[in-house]
Amino acid sequence: MQLETLFTEALGIMAPWHITSLKFDSVQNRLDITVDFPRGTTFTYTDPKTKETGNYKAYDTVQRTWRHLNFFEHECYLHVRVPRVKPSGGGTVMIFPIWHGCSTGFTLLFESLILRLCTNMPVHQVGKILNVSDYRLWRVLEAYVKKALNAAKNESLTAVGIDETSLKRGHNYISLFVDLAEKKTIFVGEGKDNSTVRSFVNHLETTQGNRGNIKDVSCDMSPAFIKGVRENLPQAQITFDKFHVLKVINEGVDAVRRSESSQNPILKKELKGSRYVFLKNEQNLSAKQKETKETLSKLNLKSMRALHIRENFQEIYKASSFDEFEKLLKQWYYWATHSRLEPIKKAAKTIKKHWQGILQWKHSQITNGILEGLNSIVQAAKRKARGYKFEHLKVIVYLLTGKLNLKQFNQALPTHF
Repeated sequence: MQLETLFTEALGIMAPWHITSLKFDSVQNRLDITVDFPRGTTFTYTDPKTKETGNYKAYDTVQRTWRHLNFFEHECYLHVRVPRVKPSGGGTVMIFPIWHGCSTGFTLLFESLILRLCTNMPVHQVGKILNVSDYRLWRVLEAYVKKALNAAKNESLTAVGIDETSLKRGHNYISLFVDLAEKKTIFVGEGKDNSTVRSFVNHLETTQGNRGNIKDVSCDMSPAFIKGVRENLPQAQITFDKFHVLKVINEGVDAVRRSESSQNPILKKELKGSRYVFLKNEQNLSAKQKETKETLSKLNLKSMRALHIRENFQEIYKASSFDEFEKLLKQWYYWATHSRLEPIKKAAKTIKKHWQGILQWKHSQITNGILEGLNSIVQAAKRKARGYKFEHLKVIVYLLTGKLNLKQFNQALPTHF
């Protein structure tokens, strides 16, 4: 078997394309393959607007080069004479070979490799491995994400979760909007204010979504998110995520513990290192932490009273009906506001201020639990996009958490990562 025939079959090159030459450079660790088509070949072209299909001979050709998967450790390049045809509708159109990727200069298989690597390691590191500039790698990632987002259909979206995370400690936030039913990110916005929600709605309506179909939104008690939802999603009922509600009470419990520890030198030793005893649920405590909790429970501590108030609040969510849920919440509020523990009273007043959104949970049963799970993935995305622009981080977040259907553009890829 001749080398040209061997590589034609190995690369999956089909008529009218065929290999005309191979050049192997052992010094440069490079393989260059020239691909051409016979004179007089006709090419089929379908007009995307009129859907009219015709067969046309090449009007002229343009030389193009594609980087392909390495041949062992040698970089492989396909040099192709690409035809341009003149359809009946006018103008000239380039007829690309089937291995042409979504971005300029790479085959579909090479782009598949880029996407797989960039979802598992930092982009800069991938660039060093493949000997490809970061700029070109980001162009590939952006091209696929843009195509997938444009092809997305959100017409069935009814419940959305919103949460924010900082790009750096205390600086520059991004907000994630998640389809709670499909458990996937559908929009990544810069900031965490009213305008971020408005940007989400604009994106929604470009992907066949309808703001009027959004009936439930789960978020924290951020005034900016509340305002954004009320102004831009008028049909939606807000449910304050119970994990964020519990965080408010936990902050009160921890404030009581710290105050009590600082005011009583004798207790300081007992309370030292006990923070997570007061913040963790019973089932998540280690054996040593359970022992510490047992010891502390025998002392007349304000911290233990605060802990019991927090544990009682968690039990409210086990109520069997809305009426029972509301009754227990009222009882808890009375207990908390009469506890003589100022941080707990403050937390209770915050609960009262957001009363309806907390009660709404019993109707909607939605939480941002999926967002808490996605947060660890977002942290990994930060590492993969470290040192790059916000737009680059968005691309990685979509790739890792958006369940994008990339296979529709490249059969060498999984449906989503």
